[in-house]
Amino acid sequence: MDTRRSLFFLFSIFICYGLSAQESQITFLEEEITIDGQLDEVVWNKLPIHTNFTNYLPENNKIASNQTEVKMFYNETSLFVAAIYHDTTPKVQLSSLKRDDNWNTIAMSDSFVMALDTYNQQQSGYYFAINGGGALVDALIERTGDSFRLNTSWNTIWKGSSSVQGNKKIYEIEIPLKSLGYKKENTNWGVMFHVRDIKRNEWTTYTHMDRNYRIFDLRFSKQLTIDQLASASASRITLIPSITVDHHEKTTTDTKETTITPSLDLQYNISSSLKLDATIHPDFSQIDVDQQVTNLTRFAINFPERRNFFLENSDLFSGLGINSVNPFYSRRVGALSDIIAGMKISGNLTKKTRIGVLDVITKEEDSITPSQNYGAFVAQHQISNAFTGTAFLINRQEMDNLRLIDDYNRVAGINLNYKSANNKWTGLANYGKSFGNEYSGENEFYHMGVWYSTAETTFDVSVHKVGRNYITDVGFVPRLTNYDATNDVVVREGYTQARVKADLRHFSKERKHIDSYRYLLLDNEMNWNENGKLIQSSTFFNNALWFKDLSSMYFNVIYDYNDLKYAFDVLRNGNSIQPDVYRYVSFQAGYNSVRNKKVQYGGSLRHGSYYNGTRSRLFSRIEYRLLPIARLRLIYEVNKIDLKALGEQTFHLARFTGEVFFSERFNWTTYVQYNTQLNNFNINSRLQWEYKPLSYLYLVITDNFDKHIHRKNWGVALKLNYRLDI
Repeated sequence: MDTRRSLFFLFSIFICYGLSAQESQITFLEEEITIDGQLDEVVWNKLPIHTNFTNYLPENNKIASNQTEVKMFYNETSLFVAAIYHDTTPKVQLSSLKRDDNWNTIAMSDSFVMALDTYNQQQSGYYFAINGGGALVDALIERTGDSFRLNTSWNTIWKGSSSVQGNKKIYEIEIPLKSLGYKKENTNWGVMFHVRDIKRNEWTTYTHMDRNYRIFDLRFSKQLTIDQLASASASRITLIPSITVDHHEKTTTDTKETTITPSLDLQYNISSSLKLDATIHPDFSQIDVDQQVTNLTRFAINFPERRNFFLENSDLFSGLGINSVNPFYSRRVGALSDIIAGMKISGNLTKKTRIGVLDVITKEEDSITPSQNYGAFVAQHQISNAFTGTAFLINRQEMDNLRLIDDYNRVAGINLNYKSANNKWTGLANYGKSFGNEYSGENEFYHMGVWYSTAETTFDVSVHKVGRNYITDVGFVPRLTNYDATNDVVVREGYTQARVKADLRHFSKERKHIDSYRYLLLDNEMNWNENGKLIQSSTFFNNALWFKDLSSMYFNVIYDYNDLKYAFDVLRNGNSIQPDVYRYVSFQAGYNSVRNKKVQYGGSLRHGSYYNGTRSRLFSRIEYRLLPIARLRLIYEVNKIDLKALGEQTFHLARFTGEVFFSERFNWTTYVQYNTQLNNFNINSRLQWEYKPLSYLYLVITDNFDKHIHRKNWGVALKLNYRLDI
């Protein structure tokens, strides 16, 4: 009897080990399938199942009541993924059919998400998602100081299809291996699967993770073995020629102009992990429009990059500093004059070493705006499981007939990232130094930051110092420059900034009426000048309550101390706030409705003192979703500022967004923006047709008026591009 029990025990262990081994690998099969969302090929019955999903939101850590089964295999050219979500209803709820609109197409729709860390370094990865209407979103996952972010401007060719069979929601995906960067010698990939059921307002995940982490945090990916990549061909040339015809009329000067601009983007895979990008005349200005904002600070704001050339491995270049001190901001390149051409090599040299090399030449506009050469070199190495180091050199140098001359700005630096084994602690240290032909000394940047995060407690503290000559012509350091409205001059001054933030939150176990509440969020930022004198401090207090349906209400208190050194004309009427010491406090309350209904809304009220006067702010938004046909959204913000003898002003900002979906490949988007601070009323209407994968035809009409609705200029643009993969 004992012998039989022992044999049975050993046999059980063998079976469990075999099943576990199957579940921890991606199977290689010489099979071809059709991506139609039906899963009727025999191959899908041969594969191990990845299941046992857990709840991420709203009931964190519990086994999901609606389970998902995922199967994967790959052949010589592609990775194939199938997911079956066992719903309790055949209904599919969507919020958008627009490609790369991750918030509406994926987060606010029934959808399936997969993240791939092909180097298994937990530094960067790929994000592929599909919703129940077949709309696709792809993105790069980029590491930030303490977390990760998505760059949805990146695109690649892949296929996806979805269907409904009874209560089962089926997603089927094919990703060409040539669309991914990887090292054939690395046989372990990090993989994450997520399912969004917006009807239940629920996220479920394949790997356990707490709600305080972003759902694409690669530290929680599961390692799967993929060991026959040597037979997969990764050689590829991608060509994207495009042509833009733009007609523009300025009614204020009665001038007209029609331009025809050809451009070309090229990508060549030097290896499966190293890519070469080249561009000639990249352009996006006629097609895309930035969302306008009301800026009541003394410093500039930035906007995202959209040009294809800068997107591949963009985290190598964009993550060289911190949010407020970034030595490389790619939208500086080509901002003053058009780009003639550029070339970039980026990717992995080895499993643990990444590089990025970039060089761009802009044309000469006039004697004030000469030709420039922009260069960047970045090397990143994973020192250990806990530490990753980065070194970089950024260069801007004037050119004369393709000859470099002695007018330059260079920034060099090193960064060190830390992550603990339990994923609770992260750290970041930065050092940078700038060099120029017109200055020396006080040209360094230091930063140190530590973050701690659990489900109910997050804490971070950081400090950085910027010298007055830490000049980054290709970067973004807004606080370094101060505009003096009285003397109409810009003064450069160094500073030191410290920040402390603590967030304490409790999650209800019963969830009868309340999901969670934040009983304290404290965020304090202090700034000292070069002499060590405190010049600005801002303290933010927040309490918030989330109901069972995840609607929420909140209350804020904001206290500011400002030792203003330079006059500030916030009203834009010529009457500036004069240098003095100001202390002011404001109170804010707001509400956000549940997000899985056809009609969503939210708003807030803020009132309090502001410098030597008062400020009142009203913010409201409403959205109506008539899917799969349309989505309408209206945002209105008004700021009323009363500075007594200096005057008073009311700034209105209204933004309407209307989207009509003829299919997941053909849509019509219209933006109407009214901004009295910028004296601009703008209409931008765009028809977009993806006539083949990642090949687009755009028709865009733009009309600009002043705040009194007097036309300033208008234009119409037609752009056609064609993506050719060889």
